[in-house]
Amino acid sequence: MEQHYPFTLPPLPYGYDALAPELIEKVLYFHHDKHFAAYVDALNQLLERTPAYQSWPLWKLCLNWEELPDGLRQGVRNNAGGVFNHDLYFRTLHPLPVSAPDMALEGAVVRDFGGMAGLKEAMRKAALGQFGSGWAWLSADGEGHLAVQKTANQDTPLPLIPLLCCDVWEHAYYLQYQNRRADYFEAWWRLVDWPEVSRLYTGCLACRPPRP
Repeated sequence: MEQHYPFTLPPLPYGYDALAPELIEKVLYFHHDKHFAAYVDALNQLLERTPAYQSWPLWKLCLNWEELPDGLRQGVRNNAGGVFNHDLYFRTLHPLPVSAPDMALEGAVVRDFGGMAGLKEAMRKAALGQFGSGWAWLSADGEGHLAVQKTANQDTPLPLIPLLCCDVWEHAYYLQYQNRRADYFEAWWRLVDWPEVSRLYTGCLACRPPRP
């Protein structure tokens, strides 16, 4: 997607029915074409009348929103985060069969969580423990160490490097799973595109500062 104003809605990376039965076509249509699109449109409308910030890339809008003027700050915080988060969410899902991380990411998962079962449990606790709307994240720091955290609303884990996110806003699952967030999490976990998450992690390692 465009990383600065004017932002455009990226196409869904797969067919609307491609993630069924874990996520059905109706869920993906409303989540991507309505909710994600609404964040893109709202962010463009906010920046349209403030040319001074139109050159800011998406990550800067998410990370430095507190530097913005009063009338712009909260709207950009909400909508830039909504664009950033949904872009990563849809890019890190993939149709079945279940995939697996590459050796570098798997090694980091073993080091930091004891294995994939430990990572899944940490992500599950974050996703189910987020009160109300928000996200569960797998992120890396500049040294490649992994961490799981949760954020409320459309906040991001920046300046950590986000690798994977589970959307626990009700619009992500309610049409199919109603209030069964735990069932949705299990379905989402089966759809994680671990090769894509591995690619993002490899990029994170490539940007590490050289050791003295």
